[in-house]
Amino acid sequence: MDSLSKHHRWRREAVELSALFLAVATADLVADVVVHGHDGPVLLVTAAVALLGSALFHAWWTHRHRHAPPGPDPTDRPVAAVSPAEAERAATPGRIAAGATLWRIRTTVADAPGNLASLSGALARLRVNIISLQTHPLATGTVDEFLVQSPAEVERAQLAGAVVAAGGRDTWIDRADAHDLVDVPTRILGLATRTALDAAELPVALRQLLGTCSIRTLPPAPEHEQPEGPAEPQEQPPHAVDGEVMRLREPSGGVIELSRPHLPFTPTEFARARALVELDAVLGPRVPAGREVVTLPAGSEITVRRVGPDDRPAALEMHGRCSAETLRRRYHGPVGDADRYLGHLLEPRHGQTLAAELPDGRIVGLAHLMWDGEDAEVAVLVEDAWQRRGLGVGLLHRLAALAAEAGVGSLYAVTQSANTAMVAAMRRLDVPLDYQVEDGTLVVTAHLERPAQRVAEPWAPPRS
Repeated sequence: MDSLSKHHRWRREAVELSALFLAVATADLVADVVVHGHDGPVLLVTAAVALLGSALFHAWWTHRHRHAPPGPDPTDRPVAAVSPAEAERAATPGRIAAGATLWRIRTTVADAPGNLASLSGALARLRVNIISLQTHPLATGTVDEFLVQSPAEVERAQLAGAVVAAGGRDTWIDRADAHDLVDVPTRILGLATRTALDAAELPVALRQLLGTCSIRTLPPAPEHEQPEGPAEPQEQPPHAVDGEVMRLREPSGGVIELSRPHLPFTPTEFARARALVELDAVLGPRVPAGREVVTLPAGSEITVRRVGPDDRPAALEMHGRCSAETLRRRYHGPVGDADRYLGHLLEPRHGQTLAAELPDGRIVGLAHLMWDGEDAEVAVLVEDAWQRRGLGVGLLHRLAALAAEAGVGSLYAVTQSANTAMVAAMRRLDVPLDYQVEDGTLVVTAHLERPAQRVAEPWAPPRS
């Protein structure tokens, strides 16, 4: 490369020297003509006009092409070609670099110019890449929520120290996953769609919208506690947020209470949650109409579908065909109160209920998935004549799949120690189990460490 540069330089100098000799000879020739010729002054004026015209043309041409891209530099090295696979990886949004860790950082800063830049600079010094940013305005500052990608060696304490040093306070840092890479408007629209299709999705949607939080549904005041006298319209409790607790009013008069320790709700989160609850109230009760025809190990065909309050008569008829022992193992109490139990269990707001239905419309099995904060409780009831056919196990597996899809980390079953059938069904989930026994009551907790599609499936529905 050095010899090539020297060659170009020598050739350029030779050309410049030749041009100089030519210019001197031309000047001498012109001088002789002007001094000794008859038209010397005319020739001199003509040359001056020609030079002036050339200068003006050069100035115009230079101004016109001032923004033209420069030509290639002969000293530039060629760029290596990018393979199609590399181009696809570079163009794919939301791809996480190998060995990187995703974090969600939330911190409160003073609402002043330069604070966000200070936070960004502090993270950049740790080689942390900011993927997305949300801002939640407050009365006394701003809550900045970052989704960042850091090198694997960066610890949580290092992130916290950098954020605090840059002026952050009330800092909260937690691990994130690939699902958090979806932008906020898209995620909210998806949650609204799920809620619109199924009333039972409201608690799940609220949890996914607000992150880790506990959700309780408080029923309206009983009728016997209402004041006597002429009925007056009762004032509905207002929507409200108080630090770490949020309360949202239901159309029935009840209240959905959400709590998130150590992480206060922001006005922006409150507005989003309230809009989701109001959408649910406008749409009213609704249950998905999907059905699945499955074949039991013995060869019998059963239809599995979601049920709601409208299926209460058929569910009561099934209870009438169950023995007292079967009902006692299911409800752990007086078997005559099944009517009162069903009113709560079939309400989509409290969870999801699956029914096993025969071709003639009779229900022979019910399986309930009931939301309980960050966990869920499961319960299965199978009519005596259909027990020991794999029906209960199949319904339980479908409940586990629904729970895993909803993001529930664990589900539990409360039963009697002597109910070996329920214990065996929980073992068939093929996930880690915990057992707690107290006064003859057994609580079996299943930890759903795998996604819904990987939960063991005992039934193989026919493919069309």
